[in-house]
Amino acid sequence: MARVVPETRDEILAAAARRFAVSGYRGTSLQDIAGEVGCSKAAVLYHFANKDAILTELMAPAIGMLQALDERIAAHSGAAAQRVAGEGFVDLAVRFRREIALLRGEFPELLQQPAFAHIQRISERLIEALAGHPERPAARIAALVVLAGISEACGEFADIPDEELRPALLALVRRALEPVD
Repeated sequence: MARVVPETRDEILAAAARRFAVSGYRGTSLQDIAGEVGCSKAAVLYHFANKDAILTELMAPAIGMLQALDERIAAHSGAAAQRVAGEGFVDLAVRFRREIALLRGEFPELLQQPAFAHIQRISERLIEALAGHPERPAARIAALVVLAGISEACGEFADIPDEELRPALLALVRRALEPVD
């Protein structure tokens, strides 16, 4: 039986996203992805150096938006930084909720990979901006819970339309975070 070579990288990326959704990143092999596409593992490796390269490409748009958010936050301070951080993260999470859902529970391990190491630093700056009062432990805890909760909600409630999810999350952010003077 002849194997089919995937026509595009997009076909492999779509198959990888489906497999990651079912088995998680760690639980998915290149062979699983190849099987989903209907090709050989060698054909997948023709397009991508390894599984990490597939994940990096799948996550590139979300990471780009996270980096842009980090730059916008850096241009503000106090209440403005908190507002930009809250609204920006909600927008990012809603837009990329499929990608977030793919990796639920695997973020800590993934942040150890070189391609994603800078995300930890961005996350720390995001928490600081959301906290508004980084010297107060309760404010930092609330900011972390808000970030984690937004991510979890976006992954869990895939059936809720964006136009309903976004305002609900923004209302939560406003209620959960201590306002900056």
